[in-house]
Amino acid sequence: MLTYTLRRLLMLIPVLLGMALIVFFIIHAIPGDPAQIILGQQATEENVEALNEQLGLNEPLYVQFFSYLGNILTGDLGESFQTNNAISEEVWPFLAATIELSFVAMLIAIVIGVNAGIISAWFQNSWFDYSAMLLALIGVSIPIFWLGLMEQWAFSVELNWLPSSGRENVRDPVEPITHLFLIDTLIQGRLDQFVDVVRHLILPSVALATIPMAIIARITRSSMLEVMKSDYIRTARAKGMRMFGVVYKHSLKNAVIPVLTIIGLQTGLLLGGAILTETIFSWPGIGRYIYGAIDARDYPVIQSGVLIVATMFIFINLIVDLLYAAVDPRIKYH
Repeated sequence: MLTYTLRRLLMLIPVLLGMALIVFFIIHAIPGDPAQIILGQQATEENVEALNEQLGLNEPLYVQFFSYLGNILTGDLGESFQTNNAISEEVWPFLAATIELSFVAMLIAIVIGVNAGIISAWFQNSWFDYSAMLLALIGVSIPIFWLGLMEQWAFSVELNWLPSSGRENVRDPVEPITHLFLIDTLIQGRLDQFVDVVRHLILPSVALATIPMAIIARITRSSMLEVMKSDYIRTARAKGMRMFGVVYKHSLKNAVIPVLTIIGLQTGLLLGGAILTETIFSWPGIGRYIYGAIDARDYPVIQSGVLIVATMFIFINLIVDLLYAAVDPRIKYH
């Protein structure tokens, strides 16, 4: 197991190098001059040229790339063109917001998706099965931006139950410690703020959870149906074992590998693809951070943001691979 883990970690190096190379040259192909955007349309050519020189944008692309790569290898993500702040210092609050949103969304997707898939498989061809799979199909098909807008209209505008945007009450902001507000409010004993943070999380996390929840439900159902055809499952049911025992002690354990795979993939996609949800709900996450950087041609922020998300995606997949062996003793890594 240790040898396999180390080998996988070493494989990160060429993957991240390739990712850094691709992102670097793609963003430099985007039309627009960062210096011109920073200084505004009224800036003189001399001022634009001087700022490009200061930012190192007059250097050949290969020189800029190797300079960027050297900084990355020393742990320096560079400085934002817009704020002149170190990216390593200013990126965490945005990343923490996305991690918190994605974690809650994935928790909702797993709890509802897995259980809906299990019940659908157990009561195959029942009204619940047809209804759940129809809802799963709708969940995969509904655009997130439309669902988010409908949530805001229904639960914020019409019913006035939940806040429509933001991450906290601006009149009583959370004092950041870890920048994970659910944790910070509990550390400080502010249960009122904790409830408020949860209320802000509900609409965006449900919107973000819809697609992975539908996919997990469909995969769980398919995997469970295949396992439940096994002889040992028929034997357990013939002996009169209750549904809970058959499902959670025997069937699910042997059906969980494809479910774990899709959970890992969907978690990585949530971290990198939450930009629509964050935009609709004004959520200050990494997606909006990178989007703002693209709009401003802030090259260091774009490069670092994409690299951070890619690294997290790779680590999530590594964790999922290691969980295979924990769930199924037949799987051995060498």
